[in-house]
Amino acid sequence: MDLNYSPEDQAFRATVRTFLEANLPADLQHKVQRHLRLTRGDYVRWHKIVAKQGWAAPAWPVEYGGPGWNAVQRHIWEEECARAGTPPILPFGINMVAPVIMAFGNDEQKAHYLPRILHCDDWWCQGYSEPGSGSDLASLKTTAERQGDHYIVNGQKTWTTLGQHADMIFCLVRTDTSVRKQEGISFLLIDMKTPGITVRPIIMLDEDHEVNEVFFDNVKVPVTNLIGKENKGWTYAKYLLGHERTGIAAVGRSRKELHLLKRIAAKQMKKGKSLLEDPLFAAKVANLEIELMALETTVLRTISQEEHAPGPQASMLKVRGSEIQQWLTELMMEAVGPNALPFDPVYLSGERGHALSGDDDAAPLAGHYFNFRKTSIYGGSNEIQKNIITQMILGL
Repeated sequence: MDLNYSPEDQAFRATVRTFLEANLPADLQHKVQRHLRLTRGDYVRWHKIVAKQGWAAPAWPVEYGGPGWNAVQRHIWEEECARAGTPPILPFGINMVAPVIMAFGNDEQKAHYLPRILHCDDWWCQGYSEPGSGSDLASLKTTAERQGDHYIVNGQKTWTTLGQHADMIFCLVRTDTSVRKQEGISFLLIDMKTPGITVRPIIMLDEDHEVNEVFFDNVKVPVTNLIGKENKGWTYAKYLLGHERTGIAAVGRSRKELHLLKRIAAKQMKKGKSLLEDPLFAAKVANLEIELMALETTVLRTISQEEHAPGPQASMLKVRGSEIQQWLTELMMEAVGPNALPFDPVYLSGERGHALSGDDDAAPLAGHYFNFRKTSIYGGSNEIQKNIITQMILGL
């Protein structure tokens, strides 16, 4: 595998950079670069800007509206978006449910949902985890009982990211309780405006409303919203999780955070020198940068195998990517020390120009640190991913 960028790759990078410089709104860039909270409107506005250019779904086939990029071009796009400070294109529609619809949905489902996902006409959320069914996802208890041309759904989902904004939710539901737990699960697409759905916020330590509980009380879902075959949802769920875990690696975003870490450390003085010149701290940063370079190579190798669905490599990327993201937040906290402690929700909301502490870089770090504790849990906990790697690669 050639790790050097070709002249064509460099020309593509220049095209992407020109587009971002011309089209990324300054207020969105400021929010992302300062770790400020993004609103629903922020996410949708950026998605629609990119969709108008035809670049909202880098990995999609051309027949469904993708740009036809190869693996290196997709990596360059991610890298340049991170460097510029763009809001992320949320993965729930583009990278998670859309590949499932493409692979297992019927023609009517593809024709209806894929264009709406591509242009962010629908905001999607994920209905997987339940109280007591997280890493052991197959133990889920939300039921869907077939009654004529509808399913009646009852149960609860939790940790539903940004579900308060969602138009649609893709859900794993139990349609057969008489078989092995993995064999009685189906994959449903549910309109969040359907009567019987209640969304209850879960407020986190930093007082942000990012995740939710979602309750289903006799919710009627058309049978036409079933993806693939009834009771085969576990197969589709694993397929989706492979795409999610590959995306969790987030090399471009981690590279941006590494630059921020270096900038923060360069400002912190210790015995007349910057913290970045301290041998012990500099060694930690160097080790982290080496790990990130290795992850980048592995990501490129994995996504270049375009003809294969994500396999155990996706679990490897998820484990290492999430660990690196957590190391970055830990080193930032270590660099600023007590300056990370002040909690400034007004600044984080973007309603005030500067942090009360006087250090805009340090103000979001405590909340950022706590929030990133989740990366080693969501998408399948890292402990479970290591079991998957052991079983699929070592055969143990």
